[in-house]
Amino acid sequence: MFSWLKRETKTEEVVENVLGELKKIYRSKLLPLEEHYNFHDFHSPKLEDSDFDAKPMILLVGQYSTGKTTFIRYLLERDFPGIRIGPEPTTDRFIAVMYDDKEGMIPGNALVVDPKKQFRPLEKYGNAFLNRFQCSHVPSPVLRAISIVDTPGILSGEKQRVDRGYDFTGVLEWFAERVDRIILLFDAHKLDISDEFRRSIEALRGHDDKIRIVLNKADMIDHQQLMRVYGALMWSLGKVLQTPEVARVYIGSFWDQPLRYDVNRRLFEDEEQDLFRDLQSLPRNAALRKLNDLIKRARLAKVHAYLISELRKEMPQIFGKDSKKKELIKNLGNIYDRVCREHQVSIGDLPDIKKMQEVLANQDFTKFHSLKMPLLEVVDRMLAVDIARLMSMIPQEEMQLVSEPLVKV
Repeated sequence: MFSWLKRETKTEEVVENVLGELKKIYRSKLLPLEEHYNFHDFHSPKLEDSDFDAKPMILLVGQYSTGKTTFIRYLLERDFPGIRIGPEPTTDRFIAVMYDDKEGMIPGNALVVDPKKQFRPLEKYGNAFLNRFQCSHVPSPVLRAISIVDTPGILSGEKQRVDRGYDFTGVLEWFAERVDRIILLFDAHKLDISDEFRRSIEALRGHDDKIRIVLNKADMIDHQQLMRVYGALMWSLGKVLQTPEVARVYIGSFWDQPLRYDVNRRLFEDEEQDLFRDLQSLPRNAALRKLNDLIKRARLAKVHAYLISELRKEMPQIFGKDSKKKELIKNLGNIYDRVCREHQVSIGDLPDIKKMQEVLANQDFTKFHSLKMPLLEVVDRMLAVDIARLMSMIPQEEMQLVSEPLVKV
């Protein structure tokens, strides 16, 4: 049995207080700025109460047959509704595994209209996606603290040429923005990174702090082969992740069968403990993560306001609006440079220029608003005063948490 974090009643009250304050701050201070500058059309939808109330989520991503679904079964120590395991691509849908007293399944179309769940914005990906999305309710004690999202196996070879019928990487981006951990699974026998897997990893950029990499099925090879496989994986990841730091890789075999090669048992047990200890910290840090995400959102909303007002300022009053719009989109890099200079904004805070150009092509520039300083000043005060006050509440929460060792018996 995995022992997960247990909370005292006082701690739950503190967490609820922090999240309740976050909701009020967002609605009264940040949301007016977002609505005034059409932030939701360009970036992410308006946050609902369910986004703040949601439990920490773990997203599993990997090529087919790397053990994603088996990993969930190992974690829960039981099957869940909709589970399908096999050597070929068997999981063809996104499955959100969540806690409920009664076991059952909710299909995607019903799931996105449930106000208690945080999946409402996913309806924009259409029926092709919603028919391949479901929620599995499981009365597992592990799911009292977290939720887990299983994804379709990422295809390789000729299979990846088949269109899924929906924006797969777009859905991954949506989840990556909202989950607390992203676990990338690799099979020790299948280290090649297909084109679709490469695009999927690139879609997770900007969320590097959430990513954990697992080299699964490591008991199927001996210690000498394992050393070579680990080196090959690090080399492959270095080409895709394009970061100067070496990624942390957890090595093990996450299923309930006996180890084929027993020589690395101690290593696998230590790695498993490290990974599950990391997952165990998620409920404790949930309020802090939501606070951090709101700060990131506020910074992006401010930068977005500067960009939109700058574009509005450049538009002519009467003639030549269409040609000017095309010119501004083409030379968006110059607008970025000007915003950085005039408002002391870091270039790293600006959105991806190609994505911005694509969205701007469908916008009416004449409806953009000029800079409204009172809205920005409210957000600045929110970051300086309100967020600092909530930060001081969170250590009280951590002091009252009771952590138990992770043991599997």
